[in-house]
This record gives sequence, structure tokens and C-alpha cells, in this order.
Amino acid sequence: MKRICVYCGSNPGRLAEYETAALKLADVMLERGFTLVYGGADVGLMSVLANRLLDGGGGVIGVMLSTLLEKEVAHKGLKDLRVAPTIQERKRMMEELGDAFIAMPGGFGTLDELFEVLTLSQIGILSKPCGLLNVGGYYDGLLEFLDHAVDQKFIRKEHRELVQSAADPAELLDKLRDFKPAPAGKWFSDLRHEHASRRRRGR
Repeated sequence: MKRICVYCGSNPGRLAEYETAALKLADVMLERGFTLVYGGADVGLMSVLANRLLDGGGGVIGVMLSTLLEKEVAHKGLKDLRVAPTIQERKRMMEELGDAFIAMPGGFGTLDELFEVLTLSQIGILSKPCGLLNVGGYYDGLLEFLDHAVDQKFIRKEHRELVQSAADPAELLDKLRDFKPAPAGKWFSDLRHEHASRRRRGR
């Protein structure tokens, strides 16, 4: 891994520990020589994360939606700011640039980006690790829901394991480094077999 794509809020959030976690993540990335790929803005947790890396001499790549650029929320201190015409193209660019993905606390945009990466990983278009930085238990409810979806057989266990999580940035980065996703081909083969077995039982 060389580039870590981080999805996070354009707001700072209610708790001070969200900002603390962003600073700690940036420090670990600096220590390990990782480049940040992020949404390119100078607001919220995005700003905290990017500024810490920039202040420490780290690499930062911003990918900004053109309509947001017009609203003057882009980080003016970035040497590498890329502009995408649509939200779909922005996500695609970030997915190509990142070697691994981390979702920090955030809102709709963060969740949209997270689940697109997971869906692409599930069907084998991406083969890159993805994790939740679960600061202050922010994602506890989501993780519980994913376990429920596995129990109800809407998500397979191997796909649930695509979502790594930790409260500590260093621990999460270690998990992403060590994670080996299951081959997508096996899933399709198993799925066809399962559907065929159900059809036979239904006759």
C-alpha cells in the first residue's frame, strides 16, 4: 500500500475525538510514508486530515467535484488537485488512485463512497482492502446491521469480512495491510450452486 483513500465528513462532527482521530490517522500515515487521497476540500474532518499531512510534509491528492470547486471549498494548499465533472467520475478516480480505503465518521457521501467500494470488491472489480475507523463507536450500529444482514442471508460471510474495523488508526492500517479478500469467482460459483440446489428442492 502506498496511497490511502480516506472518506470522511465535510463537517467536524459533535465529538472532539473525531478530530483527534483524524490527526492521529494523519500522523500514522506520515510515519509510514503513505500518501492521502481524499475529497479535496478544506472543511470538516477532511481539512483536519489534509492539513496535518501537509504540515508534516506528506503527500496529499485531492479529487474535487467541479460544482464544489465553484463553491470555493477546495483546499488551496494542494499541489495535486484533480477535478471531476460528475460524482460518479470523482468516485472512480478515487477508487483508481487508492490502494486501500478508510471511512472515518461522515454522512451520506461517506457511506455512498464506502458501499460503492464494497460492492465493487464483492463482484471482483476491485481487490483492495477497506476499513472503518470506528471512532467512539460511531459505526457500531452499521457493523451490527451488517452482521444482521449476514444472519438473514443477504450478505455472505466472506463479503462481511471485506469490512475491516478498528478504533485505532495504526491497528486499522495493519489490518488493511494484512487483509486477503476472497476471490470473487468462488462467490459466483457458490451462488450458482446454491440457486440450483434451491430450485431442485422447490420441485
